[in-house]
Amino acid sequence: MFKRIKNSKILFLDIETVPNTDNYDSLDDNYKRLWEKKSQYFRDDEQTPADVYQRAGIYAEFGKIICISIGYIADNETKTFRLKSFFGDNEEQLLADFFDLLDTHYKIGENYLCAHNGKEFDFPFIARRALVNGIELPKMLNIAGKRPWETKHLLDTMEMWKFGDYKHFTSLDLLTAVFDIPTPKDDIDGSQIADVYYKENNLERIVTYCEKDVIAIARLYLKYKNEETINDNNIIHS
Repeated sequence: MFKRIKNSKILFLDIETVPNTDNYDSLDDNYKRLWEKKSQYFRDDEQTPADVYQRAGIYAEFGKIICISIGYIADNETKTFRLKSFFGDNEEQLLADFFDLLDTHYKIGENYLCAHNGKEFDFPFIARRALVNGIELPKMLNIAGKRPWETKHLLDTMEMWKFGDYKHFTSLDLLTAVFDIPTPKDDIDGSQIADVYYKENNLERIVTYCEKDVIAIARLYLKYKNEETINDNNIIHS
């Protein structure tokens, strides 16, 4: 399955998300009630809804996207890799800009999107937040109700690793260790994103982290294909 797809036809991506507000107390009463109900399934007995509010960022109903980073292999022989990020406090704008790129340069049936755990997280999260923001989905991500054979353009490096085994999650961090790929978690990890965004107000740090994930996903995909990796000197930021 890996050999039949041209590397240049794949757009690798990763997203970073945070809770809609900086803390639980900032929620209105209705959303406090809804979060209390949602979080009861993973809260320990001694934990309050406020204690676990940082996890709200992984749910599209309670979170928002602050960064979408993308990359593609511009030259397969040299493994030149081009990176670009859409980021900011205005989720509607960054989604619109990203969708404009997809509609302009990535037509369904000719191109592919690839993320790690993308089918369970990145792709549906983007689609759900587009609906919340009232933005029309590009054809590449308009997949509600589609059959599996109608979504073959969505690639998932975690799903590839499973080889049909659906018992557990395998993190990108673990697979980069397995394949001796530089870890993207050398500064921060996903659990720290909300604090870096709301407390440090350091969006640039989050963008750098997101872009490292994209590079790691592309390198992992190339490892699956037993091809040469992407050299740091061949990474170009747009």
